[in-house]
Amino acid sequence: MKISLDGLAKHPNPLQEQERAEDRELAIAPEDYSLLTDLYQLTMAACYTGEGLEQRRASFELFVRRLPNGFGYLIAMGLAQALDYLEKFRFTSSQLEALQATGIFAQAPARFWSLLEEGRFTGDVWAVPEGTAVFANEPLLRVEAPLWQAQLVETYLLNTINYQSLVATRAARMRDAAGAQATLLEFGTRRAFSPQASVWAARAALAAGLDATSNVLAAIKLGQKPSGTIAHALVMAIAATSGSEQEAFKAFHRYFPGAPLLIDTYDTVAAAQGLAQMLAAGETQLAGVRIDSGDLVTLSKQVRSLLPDVPIFASGDLDEYEIARLKAAGACIDGYGLGTRLVTGTSLNGVYKLVEIDGIPVMKESSGKITYPGRKQIFRRHQGSQVKADRLGLLTESPNGEEPLLQLVVKQGEQVQLPDLAEIRERTAASVASLPALTRSLDSPISVSVEISEALRLLTEETRLG
Repeated sequence: MKISLDGLAKHPNPLQEQERAEDRELAIAPEDYSLLTDLYQLTMAACYTGEGLEQRRASFELFVRRLPNGFGYLIAMGLAQALDYLEKFRFTSSQLEALQATGIFAQAPARFWSLLEEGRFTGDVWAVPEGTAVFANEPLLRVEAPLWQAQLVETYLLNTINYQSLVATRAARMRDAAGAQATLLEFGTRRAFSPQASVWAARAALAAGLDATSNVLAAIKLGQKPSGTIAHALVMAIAATSGSEQEAFKAFHRYFPGAPLLIDTYDTVAAAQGLAQMLAAGETQLAGVRIDSGDLVTLSKQVRSLLPDVPIFASGDLDEYEIARLKAAGACIDGYGLGTRLVTGTSLNGVYKLVEIDGIPVMKESSGKITYPGRKQIFRRHQGSQVKADRLGLLTESPNGEEPLLQLVVKQGEQVQLPDLAEIRERTAASVASLPALTRSLDSPISVSVEISEALRLLTEETRLG
């Protein structure tokens, strides 16, 4: 059956099409945030307004139905960007004119336009602090606001929380596999899904335990020092014009004394031998060497024998599984450059669902996608320093010697003070360390048990029957 979209789209007038210049930069500024959404958020908001529902108090929760394959936990991340978005949420007159020019909203009530023109985010937000380990079906975030506001922010919040939580989880797993002493560098900018995403991916990686990023903009914005080595191009360019790889190394060290060098452009072992001779002759200092290809186990051992006091870094599509394999095989590697598999990979299937409207609990009942009704809290139970189990209950329930995870981070549109990057990094490390070994395992991990409270179970049954 062919579905007509005539009610939701309209072919533009040819004259209007000519007059409307294409924005080829597609750059995103803070004032653009409100339009960075899916069309149905706006059409639903218009319908709510027409039906007189727009100001009803609504609660939406953002959670992940299933963890990605091979993951025993997630690290919550993305809250800083999400709250910045909510703080700047507003529609400009030019944006409203652009929406009206589409023709899609021709039948929308006049009140819809005044609502957008005057509107700001005025709701409350409860969230799990960044750097906290969470599990399937646990809310990472809850928005409590007038229905039209809570609905419109869905797309941006999902984009932000899903991507950054994925990167943070991968980073935490890589740190766990590499160990606390290894140096981990974020090299993912060229593989991230967009320039803006690369900056937030760098932040998520640093917050989850990596030591530095090669992304200069991200590092400077975060008050960090960027880190990196050189590329094969410099070695090939200078070797071709000056005669040798050694001349390329000397040239680079003239401007960046002692900087780490990439040694696998031609022959990794021969390059290490040449550097060993230079070190022995006192001709250079060396903070490290990087190997980007080949048999990293064998090569790292050979390089270590030649350069026993020089840190060895490895790179080249590495992930937590490859790091674990290299360590198990006895590779002599002190640090890792992590890129493609850190900032890409299996997506996070986070969803954003209505759980309450005007104090009335609601739930989705479709097969395989059932949701729990009502505003909820995660109650975490510890045994000593280790997480024993989580209890998913209603916000109105009291902790029974448990730690409530969701905290109020926005009240009536005003943001509370958020922790800095160093504090989030510490929380991530402590959170991962508190998980059982089976949950942290890379091989068939078992998540911490998430129990459903009796009150939530009863509410679910009553809502379904009602």
